[in-house]
Amino acid sequence: MERTRLAVVVTHPKLRHHGNIVSETVHKLEEQGFEVQVIDNFDAPEFGGITTKVDPRSEIVVVLGGDGTILRATELTHCTDAPILGINLGHVGFLAEFESFQLDDAIARISARDYAVEERLVAHIDVWLPGADKPLVDWALNDVTLERADRGKMVELSIAVDGVEMSSFGCDGIIVSTPTGSTAYAFSAGGPIMWPNVEALLMVPLAAHALFARPVVIGSDSTFSFYISEDSASEGWICCDGRRGRKLPKGTRIDVRQSSARLKLVSLSQVPFTTRLVTKFDLPVVGWREQANIDHKRQDATGECPGSCNIAAHNHAKLNPDYLQQHEQKPVPDITRESQGHRVREINAAHVRGASLRGLVDYDDVQLD
Repeated sequence: MERTRLAVVVTHPKLRHHGNIVSETVHKLEEQGFEVQVIDNFDAPEFGGITTKVDPRSEIVVVLGGDGTILRATELTHCTDAPILGINLGHVGFLAEFESFQLDDAIARISARDYAVEERLVAHIDVWLPGADKPLVDWALNDVTLERADRGKMVELSIAVDGVEMSSFGCDGIIVSTPTGSTAYAFSAGGPIMWPNVEALLMVPLAAHALFARPVVIGSDSTFSFYISEDSASEGWICCDGRRGRKLPKGTRIDVRQSSARLKLVSLSQVPFTTRLVTKFDLPVVGWREQANIDHKRQDATGECPGSCNIAAHNHAKLNPDYLQQHEQKPVPDITRESQGHRVREINAAHVRGASLRGLVDYDDVQLD
C-alpha cells in the first residue's frame, strides 16, 4: 500500500478574506493525491522556544505570500526535512521560487517530484545571560539583530571574532546576517550582498559612534561574539528574523556562528541568482547614454515616444519566461544592441503594461509580506 503523501499549505492571515488562491492550491494538491494541512494563524514563539508544528512526515510545505510569510513558515518546519516552496504574493519575494500565475506548473512539478532542493545556511545563536550555567539557544535564516533596548540611548558593545576582541563602540546595534539575509535588513544598513552559496556570516554595525565601524565577513569555522558592557547606557534587545525577541541585561554575551542544520528550499528552475537580483531590485542594466540611443532607435522603428522602454520589464521577462504568454499584447518589433560582445534583446514595456513586475497577483490584488 502506497504511503499517503502529506503537504502543508502556509498562508498569510490576510488571505482568510481572500481565500481563492488558498482553496485553489489545496484543491490542486488534493487532485494530485496529497493530504493537505492548512496553517494560516501562528504567533511568534518566544526567543529560544521554537516548536515544530508540521507533521514530520510532510513531503513539502507550500507557502503563499511574501518573504515574511516564508520566514514564519521556517519556524514551523525547523528541525524537519520538509522543503519549502514559496509562491510569491508579496512585494519582492527573494525566497519565493514561483509567482502566483505559475501555480499550476509548480504543483505539477511537486506531484512529479520534479524539483531540486537547495540548502540555505542558518545562523546559530547562543545567549549567555549573566551567571547562567547554559545558554538560551535560537537560530535565524535571515539575520539576528542586537539593538539598544532604550530608544533614546546607545548600547555599548564589545565585538570579538574567535575569542579575539576586535572593536568596541556605542551604537544603535548590529546585524549579523546569513547570505540569504544579506539582501534584507543588512543590505539596507549598507552591507554587501552575498550569494546564497557563500559559507559566511556578515556583521553590519548600526549607527556606530566609531572610526572603525565597517561590515565584517567571517568564514564558516569562525564565531562572532558580542558583549553588552556593564557600563552601557542601555540594555540590549535581541531579535531573530524580525520575529523572536527578548530584552538582554548588561553583562550578556551573544555568540553567533553557522549552524550544522540547513533550511531546505525547493528549486524548480535554473535561474541564476544574478538574474533574480537584477529583477527583484529592478537594477538598471544599461547606462543612460545607451538607453537614450535605444529609445531613439525604437521611436524610429515603432513611432513610440522615447522612454517607453522599461528595462525592469525586460528583466522580469527573463526571470519568468511564461510572463509574456500570460498577457496577450500586440507584438512590437525587437530592438537589439551589441554591448561588450553580448547580444541583448530589449523588450518594450507595452508588452507588460498594466501588470505588476513584482508578482502577478490576480487574487483581489492582495499584497502580502
